[in-house]
Amino acid sequence: MSIVTLQLGQCGNQIGLEVFDALFSDAHYPQGLCSKRENEAYQASCKERFFSEQENGVQIARAVLVDMEPKVINQTLSKAARSGQWKYGQHSCFCQKQGSGNNWAYGYSVHGPRHEESIMNLIQKEVEKCDSLSGFFIIMSMAGGTGSGLGAFVTQNLQDQYSNSLKMNQIIWPYGTGEVIVQNYNSILTLSHLYRSSDALLVHENDAVHKICAKLMNIKQISFSDINQVLAHQLGNVFQPTYSMEGSFHYRRNPLGIDWQVRPPVTGHPTLGKMSLSKELHFNTSIANLVILRGKGVRSVDLGGFKDPALYTSWLEPDNAFSVWKTQRAFNKYEKSAALVSNSQFLVKPLDMIVGKAWNMFASKAYIHQYTKFGIEEEDFLDSFTLLEQVIASYCNL
Repeated sequence: MSIVTLQLGQCGNQIGLEVFDALFSDAHYPQGLCSKRENEAYQASCKERFFSEQENGVQIARAVLVDMEPKVINQTLSKAARSGQWKYGQHSCFCQKQGSGNNWAYGYSVHGPRHEESIMNLIQKEVEKCDSLSGFFIIMSMAGGTGSGLGAFVTQNLQDQYSNSLKMNQIIWPYGTGEVIVQNYNSILTLSHLYRSSDALLVHENDAVHKICAKLMNIKQISFSDINQVLAHQLGNVFQPTYSMEGSFHYRRNPLGIDWQVRPPVTGHPTLGKMSLSKELHFNTSIANLVILRGKGVRSVDLGGFKDPALYTSWLEPDNAFSVWKTQRAFNKYEKSAALVSNSQFLVKPLDMIVGKAWNMFASKAYIHQYTKFGIEEEDFLDSFTLLEQVIASYCNL
């Protein structure tokens, strides 16, 4: 079962490079704390998911690269090729800017429709190389300008053309201090559009990853490359196959191997009335938690705490909300590693903050003209606000 990765914009291409580098390094790490047979099966599974192979033995990433200009893509292709062990194919698209600036609306309303055919053709070519398509993994910025708008457009097209394949978007939550003056507008537009078209959003916060680099890794001058490598290792730990103790790989009914509920209960579940965010959330009530353990000592790890009913919403039993994957095969150079993927209230406060800041700007009509001139009307903003307020209320009511 193969995964096609879409690297969209500067953020998506730079992170995607590190992800494939981490996946390849892990798959070919000589000492995985398991038997030779198990290691060979692990390598074969990784290759099937993420790479295809040329006649000369060089592995080709199953990926489509898209950006507004050739510079970042050329750098990405060059860095991958220099490894001599894996590289990207020729599936890349340069959507040339024409004086648009860094504008979400231009990416969604102009670049997307203008280059739709060429982008979707490249995706189709990559899909046709898969014996069996699992789904799509889309890496993109949430708050960036043209790239995040284009990413929302491409994800919508994937939903239309590949409705039976899972679409998972990995998005980078912007720094709280701000990178782009209209990042809150871009964020609410991106999130509301992806909520309608994506099957899952896998969120990483720049501030949290920055803290990992500073406090856990003691990096004094943190670069985007440092941050991207941390992201890549976290993603690799989640997406690499888990080899069961009984001697077979887990292939789950969910196409990307991710088996947790991904959408909040906007309708169809008990509602308790809207909770004010001024009421402190004592802990993060969860819809689902997934723990992934790799390496030495996974048999003896006590995970009983994750089955505490207090962690979960009242209408879910812990046995239905908690999953654990274990494998003695270590990830990359780490003797043991653990990853937690949680669908919980963790992002309620950051989301509410972004929505609030965007609303304050919108109420004063700040920068709205940058969007309306490319077809994103005030009604589109209002729709986005309404949807995200529903999401916030639903999570608060867990």
